[in-house]
Amino acid sequence: MKGLLNGTWHGDMGADPGLLAGFRAAEKDNFRHWITTDGTSDFAAEPGRYHLYVSHACPWANRAITYRKLKGLEDVISMSVAHPVWGGPMGWTFADTEFSTRDHAGSRDYLHEIYQAAKPNFTGKVTVPVLWDKKSKAIVNKESGDIIRILDSAFDAWGDASARFYPDDLAADIEAMNARILPKVCMGVYECGFAGEQAAYDDAVGELFTTLDELDARLSAQPYLLGGRITESDWHLFMTLVRFDAVYHTRLKCTVRRLTDYPNLSRYTRR
Repeated sequence: MKGLLNGTWHGDMGADPGLLAGFRAAEKDNFRHWITTDGTSDFAAEPGRYHLYVSHACPWANRAITYRKLKGLEDVISMSVAHPVWGGPMGWTFADTEFSTRDHAGSRDYLHEIYQAAKPNFTGKVTVPVLWDKKSKAIVNKESGDIIRILDSAFDAWGDASARFYPDDLAADIEAMNARILPKVCMGVYECGFAGEQAAYDDAVGELFTTLDELDARLSAQPYLLGGRITESDWHLFMTLVRFDAVYHTRLKCTVRRLTDYPNLSRYTRR
């Protein structure tokens, strides 16, 4: 396990049981701020002020990358891409390669340095995506679900206001669908792959494929999860499905069926 404990980076906490116990016992910091257009938060919507840190390897970061593109915000919010291989002792790194970029906002080498700059005594895991405020040198938010909702509406004055994936009239339905697919599918594939015992695996793989069966049947009668309109829930699901056969089926032991065994889910994913 890698992470920051009281602002100090540790690339292998598992090698020190005492250190790992201290990390698990510590109160974890969580950046969950919001960008608003009316000045009701410390972070006002402004073009050029904010920066995204992402990696193409991460499905959660891909949600933010996708929204930035679909909302037409490439010239409004800048972006740096961490290298997809993060297994080294320093975690997520930046470099000019075909898979990554340098840190355009702060010229740092490692993602954990952005967390340290935002809060010198930060404790927690270092993950992507990160939404960074270049003006105040602060992390606005590091939760992908929050970030895509911020991008969905906060910058409509400069982006594509017609692209809206969390409309008010479908909010309750989106929340209900997310409550099914996020734990059982999007996180469910990891529950399968990292299950520590057979019973936990059996529960996770059962819930995963039962939910996929239900979604395949649902998509036999409509183009998207909630009918004829693509929503946030579809983007959550897509990022998992597009990786399913290539990664999750084998690497994470989700082997009951492949995506290609589901006629409606596979058509939906290609479309």
